[in-house]
Amino acid sequence: MTNAPYTGYTRATWERTADDLLLALRPWASMDHARIDLPGKPSAYGPDSDSLEAFARSFLLAAARLRGAEGNDPQHFAEWYAAGLKAGTDPGSPTAWPRPDRLGQAKVEACSIALGLHLSRPWLWDKLSSTDQERVVDWLGTVVGEQYPPINWVWFQIVVETFLKEVGGPWSRADLDSGLAVHESLYRGNGWYADGPERAFDHYNGWALHVYPLLWASMDETLADPELVTQWRQRLRDFLNTAVHLVGGHGAPLAQGRSLTYRFAAAAPFWVGAITGATDLPPGQLRRAASAMLKHFLDRGVPDERGLLNLGWYGENPAIAQSYSGPGSPYWAVKGMLGLMLPADHPVWTADEEPLPVETGDFTLRLPEPGWLVSGTRADGIVRIVNHGTDHSTAGDRRADSPLYARLAYSTHTLPQFEAPSWAQPLDNSIAAVHPHYGLSHRNGMTVAAPNVSVVDAHWVLTAEDHSPEHGSGRGGTVIDGPRLTTGSLLRGSHEVRAVRVASDVQPDWLIEVSGWPATGDLTSTVSDVVGLEHAELRELTPGTVVPFVRGSLEPGKLYVAVVTLAGAAPEPAPTVRVDGTRIEVTWTDGTAEYLEV
Repeated sequence: MTNAPYTGYTRATWERTADDLLLALRPWASMDHARIDLPGKPSAYGPDSDSLEAFARSFLLAAARLRGAEGNDPQHFAEWYAAGLKAGTDPGSPTAWPRPDRLGQAKVEACSIALGLHLSRPWLWDKLSSTDQERVVDWLGTVVGEQYPPINWVWFQIVVETFLKEVGGPWSRADLDSGLAVHESLYRGNGWYADGPERAFDHYNGWALHVYPLLWASMDETLADPELVTQWRQRLRDFLNTAVHLVGGHGAPLAQGRSLTYRFAAAAPFWVGAITGATDLPPGQLRRAASAMLKHFLDRGVPDERGLLNLGWYGENPAIAQSYSGPGSPYWAVKGMLGLMLPADHPVWTADEEPLPVETGDFTLRLPEPGWLVSGTRADGIVRIVNHGTDHSTAGDRRADSPLYARLAYSTHTLPQFEAPSWAQPLDNSIAAVHPHYGLSHRNGMTVAAPNVSVVDAHWVLTAEDHSPEHGSGRGGTVIDGPRLTTGSLLRGSHEVRAVRVASDVQPDWLIEVSGWPATGDLTSTVSDVVGLEHAELRELTPGTVVPFVRGSLEPGKLYVAVVTLAGAAPEPAPTVRVDGTRIEVTWTDGTAEYLEV
């Protein structure tokens, strides 16, 4: 009898998983352990960067294991990683790491090394020779005074310099203050941060912008403003109250946003809630959410037959990665294992698992910060979002849609289509004008009118002209202007009522298309015409993945309405929809009426 009635995952399960992940890396390491050269497609930064990634990110997991086990180390992780630290920071070593002041990606990895050293200090750092400590300080110290982009990256500098201060190395109060100011500028309310000045709402909100502040505050209490820390704690509470609703009944996190190859890193904010106590969720539900995510991937071939976390979601799929992602990149998943920092007698480990919200009943939420409507259905465990506010862009931007941000809907049970030709055309979950030569239009750069209404200057982009690195945003190129589309949604249960009103600037050979969910397996995905969309078809994107869509002729001033459905069990009956001019009345099966104006 375990205290894990939903997943069967106890602390011992997590420990075994962590140890297996770490031990599977050793055959790929150099003799001195500084390099871990994993197989797979290299990142845009090259193999030296990729090797450092694999070392630094896995070291963070080893450090968490040492911390939670109070130094009990039968696998000799401290000794193994200490050897790598010595060689990697020795400028005379043939396996020396690229320095943070010379390679941007090394700034990221320096943070994992510094945080790992802080967490494991009694068992690793304190046992290094003074010469080795000086070399580590010299390597980390190259971050001081460096410029960082105004996104989650500012925390990499803050954490590194705080560790440097801890061990008597160089640091800059100005660097910390600058980074903290950037962090505060990213906050949008109700627990939501945007990862930069754009409407970039994604998993970085949880696994970076909530994780680092509170871990950093515990590193050196003299550096953090107590009032600000209090605010961070409340923001994490607010976010977790929402985030727990975004975990599917089968354990998957929401498949939306860049760096999806980090997989169960999405569990990180739940663990930080447990570590800091900055949460209203009970310990058993925190662990249930985290264990659900880990189990979801372990049950689906992750790690692979070599024991490695490859580039992909389940199996290897490099198309899911951005240009900065190499074979070592997926090991940021270890942030989703930070709960191993906590001792075995912590309540998060001893409490009985409690169900997720989607396991206790159907729910709907409105999240105005990212512009999402949320629906969870107990019968199939699916959590869906309808998106009228996130595109990794700003209003008026004329790039193509990012498949990971600008689709009209995402879920825990479907993957957006991120492979070509999806960069050129939004082939799933879209409302688009259809050009006879350029295909489906884009909605990037929308104007947000409400959490469920957005105004789009539809446009087509010749993305083949864009040869820049791919970091998750939409692609650029020559732009062809299309009509203005006002789009809106109502969501309840398995069904979304999706509507669009077209402005007058249309050409006679343009069409309008409403497409639905990319369905695989036993999922049911349908799009049913209500007004103006007479022609229904199915689009096969990859073998076994089909998207339904409906089309109609594009007429100025006309309102088009469809019901878009995603279900894993028999869906509840569709709502009754009445249209009167620009006003849509929707009566759901429970008799509740809602209204939509587009």
